[in-house]
Amino acid sequence: MSGIFDGRVAIITGGSDGIGRATAAMLAARGATVAVCARREDKLAETKAEIEAAGGKVETHVLDVTDFDALAALIDDVAARHGRLDMLVNNAMSTHYAPLSKLKLEHWRKDFAVNADAVFVSTKAAMAIMTKQGKGAIVNVSSSCGIRAATNMTSYSASKAALTHFTACAAMEGARHGVRVNAIVPGQVQTAGTEDFARKAPEVAAMTADAIPMGRGGNPEELAEVICFMLSDAASYITGAALPVDGGKSAQLYMPYSYQS
Repeated sequence: MSGIFDGRVAIITGGSDGIGRATAAMLAARGATVAVCARREDKLAETKAEIEAAGGKVETHVLDVTDFDALAALIDDVAARHGRLDMLVNNAMSTHYAPLSKLKLEHWRKDFAVNADAVFVSTKAAMAIMTKQGKGAIVNVSSSCGIRAATNMTSYSASKAALTHFTACAAMEGARHGVRVNAIVPGQVQTAGTEDFARKAPEVAAMTADAIPMGRGGNPEELAEVICFMLSDAASYITGAALPVDGGKSAQLYMPYSYQS
């Protein structure tokens, strides 16, 4: 698989940890020059060191995606310096856990700012560049919460639902210009956040994993493989899709395990 992205340039938001970091490493290992942005400088440094140690080409940028002017400027700058922009992965995310009675408007707005508004800004900037090139691929990282309802996650879920539908709308506009826009829809993934949750509430975490048809959460590399596929020429006839990568969870009609045998 190495070399399939030779000469191509990618930008990944929220790329210093979890799915974003795994995707950055995988794209770089397969030949891409990767620009990674995130808020945490220490995590960005770790990501850069990991990719460079493996021989990959990477640059990192400390950036909060809700600084919309800075986000758009970064995309323009990366494309100008490298002479092209082939791939964009919108992976940065925000989530607040609270019942509606306790969810604050500021939390609602923050989740939408990161999960939807920033994706609009970055996609708009990238599509302008890619349209002139006549080719490009964008993958947005949504969530199973955006297609199925869950308690205590209203702002996150609603913002991810908006992201998923925005993906389809953007795909329609990019299709005749060679720009593909797709989403992946992860379920539970073993990131630092889920691992921290598992330490704090091991019984709940175990029950959550057991409720997935495959009996486990995914790992970041499994998600990164799908993102890389959607960015690659192998997916040249796929646009406007929202692909679940969730161990079967979104397809599941849940019944107690004793009734399934």
